[in-house]
Amino acid sequence: MKKLLAAGAALMMTSSASAQPAQTVRADQAAFRDLYRELVETNTTYSQGDCTAAATKMADRLKAAGYPEADVKVFVEPSHPKEGGLVAVLHGTDPKAKAILLLAHIDVVEAKREDWRRDPFKLVEENGYFYGRGASDDKAMASVFTDSLIRYRKEGFKPKRSIKLALTCGEETTKAFNGADYLVQKERGLIDAEFALNEGAGGRLDANGNRVALGVQAGEKVYQDFTLETTNPGGHSSRPVKDNAIYHLADGLARLRDFDFPVQFNDATKLYFTRMADLEGGETGAAMKALVANPQDAKAEAIVSKDASWHSMLRTTCVATMLDGGHAPNALPQRARANVNCRIFPGVPVEDVRQTLAKVVDDPKISVSVVEPQSPTPPAPALTKQILGPVETVSAKLWPGVPLIPTMSTGATDGRYLNAAGIPTYGLSGMFGDPDGNGVHGLNERIRVRSLHEGRDFLYEVVKIYANAK
Repeated sequence: MKKLLAAGAALMMTSSASAQPAQTVRADQAAFRDLYRELVETNTTYSQGDCTAAATKMADRLKAAGYPEADVKVFVEPSHPKEGGLVAVLHGTDPKAKAILLLAHIDVVEAKREDWRRDPFKLVEENGYFYGRGASDDKAMASVFTDSLIRYRKEGFKPKRSIKLALTCGEETTKAFNGADYLVQKERGLIDAEFALNEGAGGRLDANGNRVALGVQAGEKVYQDFTLETTNPGGHSSRPVKDNAIYHLADGLARLRDFDFPVQFNDATKLYFTRMADLEGGETGAAMKALVANPQDAKAEAIVSKDASWHSMLRTTCVATMLDGGHAPNALPQRARANVNCRIFPGVPVEDVRQTLAKVVDDPKISVSVVEPQSPTPPAPALTKQILGPVETVSAKLWPGVPLIPTMSTGATDGRYLNAAGIPTYGLSGMFGDPDGNGVHGLNERIRVRSLHEGRDFLYEVVKIYANAK
């Protein structure tokens, strides 16, 4: 998943708080776990699952909690009957205050039973963990957001701002109907908000379960593929010439291999490297501070970029990922083609990247074209006091001494659609994950029971503060 805290490995370097004993299950947590179980055990894979069924189950729970039919809507695009989603709203008391949006996707990555130690679509609690496909990505947040709206309704909470919920399908595969994109394009009024909370950043634990740092994500790099292609008249392989389509492409790719896009910073990455410098210390910490002060400091950049995650956070990256060339083993190639996958720094236009690639490969016989569809490349949203203040307040209460590290995702989430539509979207979960990534997108996906319960309490309180803020 695209959805791990960027540069997570780096956050394993130091520990600020020790792991706590397992919590006794409170009555409200028991009710939440029932909701969570139902969502995890509803298969929502692209091949076999049904997001519409999952959305309907969550809608039924909201209605049972007292939400009127008019405030809970399951949306389905007719040509994608199993890829529906849910939107709901807890109305605010101030009609002039824009809403906040809680966004989570309910589709999950494929999971084969024969490969897993446990049934991936049965929630299993074992040794302090919940296991199951989607247990972390992203049904943990989807469950917490749904549960929070239920809690707010039952306790009679009347926020100044409306709190909107959107549970969508299609985040995990390009083949699927994407609910977040649909809502932006077709039902903007249902999700329009001053800002949104989404997946994208959690907390990091060390190998002993100690909390290392809490993340808050602002912005994400944009996925975009490009095609590099050369053509040639070809000929008989018994009469080779230097003007060879494969050689042209290979030489251009070699020049791309040796090229780095320039260092860039935004609010999130500047704060990330500033705060990581204090945690890291030594030569690397000093290099981080120097690079923040002067992005052209080549010596500092070389030190920081030894870490692949940090290297990616600092710039646009492009890498060759697929090759195709020639038409017969006994003929000179008439065509050679490569796919170059770029992760574009927020705010950098796709066309600028295409032109840079053309300059780098430096060969008029190599064409560089954008693979459709183009992804939007919005700038990263600002990390204002309005956003960071509630996070700092609640995290200090729950996890004293654990540093807050703003970050930018080098992957991609559905936040790209909202950011491009002018709804600033921040990754924030308060759920601390293990150094190995908790099996997200892989086998035996899991989340610590403690982390899920704590993230639930964290988001419940943070959203309340946001909803009542000016």
